[in-house]
Amino acid sequence: MPVATHTSDKEAKPVRHIIALSGGKDSSALAVYLRGKIPNVEYVFCDTGEELDETYEYLGLLEAFLGKKIQWLKSIKDFKFYLDMYKGVLPDAQTRWCTRMLKLKSYEQYIGDDEVVSYVGIRADEPHRTGYISTKPNIKAVFPFIENNIRHADVVRILEEAGLGLPKYYSWRSRSGCYFCFFQQKREWIGLLENHPDLFEKAKAYEKVDPVTGERYTWNQGESLDELAQRADEIKADYLKRKERNALAFKGHQKLKDVWGDGADSGEAIACTICHL
Repeated sequence: MPVATHTSDKEAKPVRHIIALSGGKDSSALAVYLRGKIPNVEYVFCDTGEELDETYEYLGLLEAFLGKKIQWLKSIKDFKFYLDMYKGVLPDAQTRWCTRMLKLKSYEQYIGDDEVVSYVGIRADEPHRTGYISTKPNIKAVFPFIENNIRHADVVRILEEAGLGLPKYYSWRSRSGCYFCFFQQKREWIGLLENHPDLFEKAKAYEKVDPVTGERYTWNQGESLDELAQRADEIKADYLKRKERNALAFKGHQKLKDVWGDGADSGEAIACTICHL
């Protein structure tokens, strides 16, 4: 894959090449796949301060494999600051203020006005995803996995051959990102409850009821985490039934799934790419 090395006439600076890592399988596999192919590549992780311990652990393993330091970018203000700024209204799929304020803001500040090629780990079997697209004209996104027909099975193979494997949280979760991510399926919330009960309680504490209007601010529309936890056995049983049905279903009809493991988990089409790749 040809790599641009020209300089900007305006800034007279070399073009910067950046791989933004989320701690997820796709961006990690992309970093492994491109290792040694891009001169002076920069690895960047936008830390919200609300990540799982497994994410930090995996990034440490990845950094050791790459043999180059990952630049950790952190928002000056934390999640609680912005939650107060938004008057207790939790982020959701429409607003996504958590991604905008805790990740994109620090990432674009890090880039500044430099001319940048941003490498995005969207796979060839994800035509529904567009990736992080900046409104800044100095940032060009490229998609090596799409260009080279790299698919889900290839990503898993790349990580296994590198000796990294998948991050541990994939045993109960389909994505990287904050422990309270609103894109989580109900089964994943139960996974958080079972694997990190302290974080589940912390996420639950962010949910509020307006004493005047009675309006509820919950991570899941129409259901609080406390209510969800009371249905844990039911949610797990429903998940297993769906998984069994989908395993037997005709592949051509599996356009919408509520299970994970084959790269087609629900929510991927709309999830914030800089968080979840």
